[in-house]
Amino acid sequence: MSDTLIVTNFDEVVRSSSVTAPESILDPGMCLTLRPMRYPIFYDMFRDGIKNTWTVEEVDFATDLVDLKQRLSPAEVHLIRRLVAFFATGDSIVSNNLVLNLYKHINSPEARLYLSRQLYEEAVHVQFYLTLLDNYVPDNAEREAAFAAVENIPSISKKADFCLKWMDSIQKLDQLETRDHRRQFLLNLICFAACIEGLFFFAAFAYVYFLRSKGLLHGLASGTNWVFRDESCHLEFAFEVVNVVRAQEPDLWDAGLEHDIVTMMHEAVDAEAQFSEDLLSGGVAGLSVRDMRAYLGHVADSRLQRMGIAPAFHTKNPFGFMELQDVQELTNFFERRVSAYQTAVPGEVEFTDDF
Repeated sequence: MSDTLIVTNFDEVVRSSSVTAPESILDPGMCLTLRPMRYPIFYDMFRDGIKNTWTVEEVDFATDLVDLKQRLSPAEVHLIRRLVAFFATGDSIVSNNLVLNLYKHINSPEARLYLSRQLYEEAVHVQFYLTLLDNYVPDNAEREAAFAAVENIPSISKKADFCLKWMDSIQKLDQLETRDHRRQFLLNLICFAACIEGLFFFAAFAYVYFLRSKGLLHGLASGTNWVFRDESCHLEFAFEVVNVVRAQEPDLWDAGLEHDIVTMMHEAVDAEAQFSEDLLSGGVAGLSVRDMRAYLGHVADSRLQRMGIAPAFHTKNPFGFMELQDVQELTNFFERRVSAYQTAVPGEVEFTDDF
């Protein structure tokens, strides 16, 4: 009996697959056609992702432990512990969305190759943050609390609630049958790229680079460099999928959708600003909630403009140390093999666009 069920399920998979490319990248089914290649840009992104391979074992936390014990103020220690608590769950949310909501609906074998690579990179990020917690938080009870941050830290719970609000609406959809379903998919993808990876994580990077500018936590900063590069590639992939959908189904992108996107960005900035109030509650010299909110608005506007939407926040980047970050990375990021990536990648990293 079980053998018959297996054969039946396999036949259903075969019937739902096709060697013919769908008209829209969101059409139901699972296209298997890699030749001729309809979306070569996604295949190129997949190949570039392979070049960007790095491992957590390359990160040296030795000086970080000295900094935590001897050089960081209590307020800075609080900031770091809250930050790694967010990291502990943030990339898991991203990974779940990749598997449950994106892979099954993006009907392009080239894009699914990239999503497979991205899932691997998210797993490496989770390992990196796990290693951070193991090194930074030696007390088992505190470590367990950090992994349960979504449940016991209100400022992190708010960010998780925001993610669930905008991303879970398509989780029960097996196919995007209607125009409303496809709009829900776009909102999920844009939340995933512009808000979670493109705002929450980029805000976290700013805290890390602020501390690095003071000569602190070089291990965390070096690992963050690699995560930064990965996340920037993830953004480009997601926004390219958005571009493809807009070109194929322009009626989906209307004033109502843009209004929802701007509303989403405001909610994301508010959630991240509340998180900054928590992180900076002890008073960290050189960082303020006001400046952090201005930075968040600056980043949010760059995400909106990336989608052809007018800026909504009109704030400037107040962090000069991020400009220093640009210079440091552009001058030496690709000169280091083992300490940067196992396989060097030619070209330049455009940091200013993301900040």
